[in-house]
Amino acid sequence: MRVEIWSDIACPWCYIGKARFTKGLAEFAHRDEVEIVFRSFELDPNSPKGTVAPVLEMLAKKYGRTLDEARAMEEHVAASARAEGLTYRTDGRDHGNTFDIHRLLHLAAARGRQEELLDLAYRANFAQERSVFDPEVLIALAVEAGLDEAEARTVLADDTVYAAEVRADEREAAELGANAVPFFVFDRRYGISGGQPAEVFTQALEQAWAGREVPEPAAGAEACTPDGACAVPQA
Repeated sequence: MRVEIWSDIACPWCYIGKARFTKGLAEFAHRDEVEIVFRSFELDPNSPKGTVAPVLEMLAKKYGRTLDEARAMEEHVAASARAEGLTYRTDGRDHGNTFDIHRLLHLAAARGRQEELLDLAYRANFAQERSVFDPEVLIALAVEAGLDEAEARTVLADDTVYAAEVRADEREAAELGANAVPFFVFDRRYGISGGQPAEVFTQALEQAWAGREVPEPAAGAEACTPDGACAVPQA
């Protein structure tokens, strides 16, 4: 069975949702027979390349909040991340264009190192003081994931390399009706949106494997939309 996951490095619920999916997959009896493919989805494709802003300032501007209120919003998300055993920094993170990251992820997929690079990029963006919008950080992450440094530099130096693959993923997401991420598709038959609880993913895997209809996902699952807005649980 193939599970395709549309996500963006800038999306906190993609970071959290991947951890929950991994836990759900661990409880699935046929987990060793599941192929996982990560697909590209840019939350803010119109963000100018090279323009980076602090996440807290971006949130305050987007939602018309003070910096303290934006920080409180981030703390709610951080609590969900920490409940999954993830580290989540609420200060010092950047927001910017993720197109280059997606292009490198396609290179990683071609070299059999996609999930390794994805996990490193999530960790750098949400848990460490490393900006994934810095080309040198991206190169370092690519090397840590097992990619050739010269090849990674060649990809980043040419905006056309793997651009078609990123755009194809995004077109497919639109055709499948994905209007928020993370978005999970099971054998191109069933879809689940949002950072669902681990047990929902286990149930979806079991029922997709059996060929039965997957039930409607739990209401209110957190996700990020293409305008960059991310649902934040209320206190």
